[in-house]
Amino acid sequence: MDLVAFFKEYPRAAIAFSGGVDSAYLLYAAKTADAIVTAYYVKSQFQPQFELDDAVRLAEELSVPMKVISLDVLAEEDIIKNPQNRCYYCKNRIFTAIREAAALDGYEVLLDGTNASDDEGDRPGMRALRELSVLSPLKICGLCKSDVRRLSKEAGLFTWDKPAYACLATRVRSGERITAEVLVRIEKAENYLMSLGFSDLRVRVSGEEAKLQLPKEQFEMFYERREEIEAELKEYFGTVVFDTNGRP
Repeated sequence: MDLVAFFKEYPRAAIAFSGGVDSAYLLYAAKTADAIVTAYYVKSQFQPQFELDDAVRLAEELSVPMKVISLDVLAEEDIIKNPQNRCYYCKNRIFTAIREAAALDGYEVLLDGTNASDDEGDRPGMRALRELSVLSPLKICGLCKSDVRRLSKEAGLFTWDKPAYACLATRVRSGERITAEVLVRIEKAENYLMSLGFSDLRVRVSGEEAKLQLPKEQFEMFYERREEIEAELKEYFGTVVFDTNGRP
């Protein structure tokens, strides 16, 4: 099955929309196939503002209706205690909220941007998608991440080369409680680094220690401004270390 055939079978659907590469292309494909869709973006403490900004921009460029659902994920004890399978509880809560909102709008089918490259064995959140009967058209059609980027570039989507971005909760070491305060500090630190031109980065936190991870091709730029960067990050964290192994 290709995406044109998929949307002939499912011509009306709600799309869980993050503003990332995969869900952006899925939204484009649905629009191109003349499917009737609405994009649903869940805004929680785990999503930085730029993700919402990108989602709004793309939905406007594609002229696809988009709804923003506010969700307090920090009200869920199973989430904030941050177990190994935290992603399962988080995805369950997020997609339940989307399904409920979509049902009120008359949608029975819910789609997400999981692609064929995503390893189910390493993603506990996929269990939640199965339980909630979420369909993943990119995966169903055998499109991997490189396919999605290539097709997005051909379609002229600004997201085609957007770095993968896991939610802010992934920065906190598993087993350590997640608080609104630490999420704010992480977002501020990462926003500062991106303002300097760094990309595809992570500021990982354990207690008061922050570990900065950058792609190796950005090491030289970091070393040129190391003192300035470390001084700024120490405004948010007690200790700052640089991961010389690079971004995994």
